[in-house]
Amino acid sequence: MSLPVLSAPTERVDIQLGDRSYPILIGAGLLDDPLSFAATPAAATALIVSNTTVAPLYAKALQGALAGRFRTVHLLELPDGEVHKNLQTLNLIFDDLLGHGSDRKTVLFALGGGVVGDMTGFAAASYMRGVPFVQVPTTLLAQVDSSVGGKTAINHPLGKNMIGAFYQPQLVVCDLATLQTLPPRELSAGLAEVIKYGPIHDMAFFDWIEANIDALVAREPAALAYAVKRSCEIKALVVGQDERETGLRAILNFGHTFGHAIESGLGYGEWLHGEAVGCGMVMAARLSQRLGGVDAAFVERLTRLIERAGLPTVGPALGAERYLALMRVDKKSEAGEIRFVVIDRPGSALVRSAPDALVREVLAQSCAAQ
Repeated sequence: MSLPVLSAPTERVDIQLGDRSYPILIGAGLLDDPLSFAATPAAATALIVSNTTVAPLYAKALQGALAGRFRTVHLLELPDGEVHKNLQTLNLIFDDLLGHGSDRKTVLFALGGGVVGDMTGFAAASYMRGVPFVQVPTTLLAQVDSSVGGKTAINHPLGKNMIGAFYQPQLVVCDLATLQTLPPRELSAGLAEVIKYGPIHDMAFFDWIEANIDALVAREPAALAYAVKRSCEIKALVVGQDERETGLRAILNFGHTFGHAIESGLGYGEWLHGEAVGCGMVMAARLSQRLGGVDAAFVERLTRLIERAGLPTVGPALGAERYLALMRVDKKSEAGEIRFVVIDRPGSALVRSAPDALVREVLAQSCAAQ
């Protein structure tokens, strides 16, 4: 399909990682413009990895933009959805690369949301021990979070994103026009990751989101452009200081410890990642209140904003023991102790443990009755 014509000047945010630095381009009409991909390494072959939902919408435009840079541009369509973010689907990418005799200069393009981006990045990190890749995120969640920073992974039945690598893309191209075709549920899921940046780092941005949440839900181009740009700026700042999540970067997981437990406990794909994170932020805020970081008014304010974004604020009834067991598998856990991202004051976060009794109180307050 042809991309909707929107007026949004192209913005650039840089991820500063020395010789692995790269730009994030943000604007409308970038996906079918060859100039958007000028930073892509030279190679004979490219592979666009997409899914059965996104490829019919945008693969042709991307193929056209890349035609002048590569002699051959292949397309692989994966099945759509979190339930397919696994070793079997990852292997389809390797099958395609090997089947076409792809060399280590082959450039992979991830055209889709977070699942496509995570799997394509992991395939790029692993194939021949590393080939270049480019992120072309088409969902709000991927544009503001998962495409930026080099986290790549697949899920395991026992835990989300447990098998993966830190591997940075060469370039991220965020075409805001693709957000106009997102289902409403996917748009809301992306807003969870936008909202996240306020409590952990920037309360002025949180104020702006509150004032503009209706415009964001209505997909007003100027509001979306600012939300994507500011989110990427904050993520770039954090990743530039802590690429491999040895400290500061962990704050980006606000709401994710509870959220990942919801996703794993219900079965991948039942709730979208952003839905689980939205609900997880309510739980994490309540835990932060019990630990003395924020007051009840802040928790209420965050909960109302998450609701206005169209996200769930009541967790599924998995049972406290099941939640605790799932959260012990979280990547932030140390020696079996669950570690949570909590707000120590509005606009600032840290990672710490919490007594199981407090966590049980939060779950009792936050989950549907069994």
